[in-house]
Amino acid sequence: MYSQKKLIVSHAPFIHDGSRVPTRNYHILLAALPAVLMGLFQYGIPAVAVVALSVSSAILWELVINVLRKSEKTIGDGNAAVIGLVFAMLLPATVPWWFVITGTFFAVVVGQQIFGGIGSNPFNPVVLGALILFIGWKDYFDFNVALVNFDFGFDAIYPLTALKSFGAAGTQGFTPGDLLMAKQTGGIGSTFGLGLVLGGIYLIIRGFIRWEISLSFLAGVVITALIFNVVNPDQYAGPMFHLFTGYTLIGAFFLAPEDSSSPVNFIPMLIYGLVGGFMTILIRNIGAYVDGVLFAILLINLLAPIFEKIRPKALGKVD
Repeated sequence: MYSQKKLIVSHAPFIHDGSRVPTRNYHILLAALPAVLMGLFQYGIPAVAVVALSVSSAILWELVINVLRKSEKTIGDGNAAVIGLVFAMLLPATVPWWFVITGTFFAVVVGQQIFGGIGSNPFNPVVLGALILFIGWKDYFDFNVALVNFDFGFDAIYPLTALKSFGAAGTQGFTPGDLLMAKQTGGIGSTFGLGLVLGGIYLIIRGFIRWEISLSFLAGVVITALIFNVVNPDQYAGPMFHLFTGYTLIGAFFLAPEDSSSPVNFIPMLIYGLVGGFMTILIRNIGAYVDGVLFAILLINLLAPIFEKIRPKALGKVD
């Protein structure tokens, strides 16, 4: 009897290392846990409410889209939970419930699902959702006003506001050790610098984020801040202050390295991170906004396809 072997042709990737999307997302949740727990301890029940509502509403928005599309239910992969948790880390603990739900809608539906779901979004969904809220309701991100009723036991002025208002002199009360140990005000998950660093190192060691992006982002912050500080030390703070305040560490480890919106080749990743760090300090020092991390990451997301074209010339290639 005649028999013929059939070759099966499929799309890339042709080799798979066995890793799964849920695994990556669950490890990101684990890495963010130290910073989030410190925020819950620092801000109490209001922070618990914001985090719980953010995570649950993000999952609900993804489920709604799955139902409307009559597609496979994807809420079990942890992607919506990651979006909800990281989004909550950026918020003050006192924001109203509608603010949280609106933000997760923009992050999940507009920032990701409208482009086709996980892996298809050109911008980081959390950054896009947070910036839409920031532009529409900027006052809710004024940490000095939002957190005025909390008794922290230390100077409760938001560090970047002190820098903007008083120059380098306003930052003298903030030591790197204090900033690392959450002796500053800010978003629920952005004040505990040590926790964010440990979480980022864990993700890098486990291979869930690319070290090239995170380290080059931080290098861009350090180099640019150092240049400003050398030129005018009375006006501009040094690199250590910028590293451990605002959204810098969240940006480096939880926002900039997002897979869908960042480059995959070595040189483009380095340029991507450096430009992000440079723009962060540029906006902080001479821009109109107190913190430039979210705007910087949105910009490099936009430029990522251009960066991706920068690569060494192939050996043996003839023009």
